[in-house]
Amino acid sequence: MKNDQRNYTTTVLVDQTPEEVFDAVNNVRGWWSEEVEGRTNELGAEFIFHYKDVHRSTQKITEFVPGRKVVWHVTKSRINFVQDKSEWDGTDVVFETNRKGDKTELRFTHRGLVPAIECYGGCSGAWGYFINESLRDLITTGKGKPETKEEEAMATATR
Repeated sequence: MKNDQRNYTTTVLVDQTPEEVFDAVNNVRGWWSEEVEGRTNELGAEFIFHYKDVHRSTQKITEFVPGRKVVWHVTKSRINFVQDKSEWDGTDVVFETNRKGDKTELRFTHRGLVPAIECYGGCSGAWGYFINESLRDLITTGKGKPETKEEEAMATATR
């Protein structure tokens, strides 16, 4: 499996329209982290995600097609639980929506997050939660399960 270059991908099928799904994806604070800094909903925007002392990354929106596709290019990362702290640098996080009959499919792909890199297990597990649970809940109920400001404050206070 060392040469396996398959990118991490997962899909979600929902009743909402592609536009509703797209809007939820771009509400990053509503499903990934309330502590995201910067704009997350327009071409060329940059934002920073951080989680405790574990993960910090800067994403630039390089493709933005309303109702269809958004791509985040990771320009800088620091993942503290692996040897190569910058494993995400130069990777792309891709969200694509397509109609499947009367439903909408959201396809999530993290290009560059492949089984050959050390953070694949932990990072794909985290993406699985955030896409298949938190983002899905935001899309279907209007309420996601992002990392909260309180969780971040408690982590900071215990350092």
